[in-house]
Amino acid sequence: MTLIRCTDVTMRYGGVTALSNVTFEIDRGDNICIVGPNGAGKSTLLKGLLGLRPLDSGKVEYIGTKRSEIGYLPQQTSVGVGFPASVREVVLSGRLGRAGFRPFYNRADRAAARDALKRLGAEKLADRPFGELSGGQRQRVLLARALAAADSLICLDEPVAGLDPEVTAGLYELIDRLNREGMAILMVSHDLDAALQRARKILHIDGGVRFFGAAEEYAKTQEAARLRGDVRREEEAG
Repeated sequence: MTLIRCTDVTMRYGGVTALSNVTFEIDRGDNICIVGPNGAGKSTLLKGLLGLRPLDSGKVEYIGTKRSEIGYLPQQTSVGVGFPASVREVVLSGRLGRAGFRPFYNRADRAAARDALKRLGAEKLADRPFGELSGGQRQRVLLARALAAADSLICLDEPVAGLDPEVTAGLYELIDRLNREGMAILMVSHDLDAALQRARKILHIDGGVRFFGAAEEYAKTQEAARLRGDVRREEEAG
């Protein structure tokens, strides 16, 4: 069953085209990684799909889900780290999109937040201030926030950036488990090896779609070879 269909999506910034005529679909239970070089429009596409940035042309159709029922884990940011909110309150905030005109969270919202914390093994953190958590703990809590919002799809933008290898492996395992349990995953990643190992489909964009299909087929393409070479050169230069 198709959850979302993107057709000829074009997005511009200040007259510069960031994405041109991007077309692809997300099906129930999918595990898709969006890859491409720096500046290719990966995060832009994710924000357009979520309605966080306007499309210049094309359309996004929500067929098997609603936009308010998509979980979202953005790129790591220091914004909000010092805000005196508890972990429970942060996870509950994932339900804001479903609240509509309701002024308060209801019983279903609180149950969804408790369940998300439990599923991700973070229930013991519930009463701790979010700003006092480690980077890995914060990402786990923000993943729980996305899960509390999600009906059938979670979108993640570089969820392991800046985390150490052990924490990265643990977060990847949580994401993989959610996918095995039926949650569709759409993830922006700069880690091509991890994308090929974990995703079932690869969406390679560089202004437009360069490849969309099975991960094992993408691994054989020139696009994959070029991107791997670009990543290695960046690592050597860094």
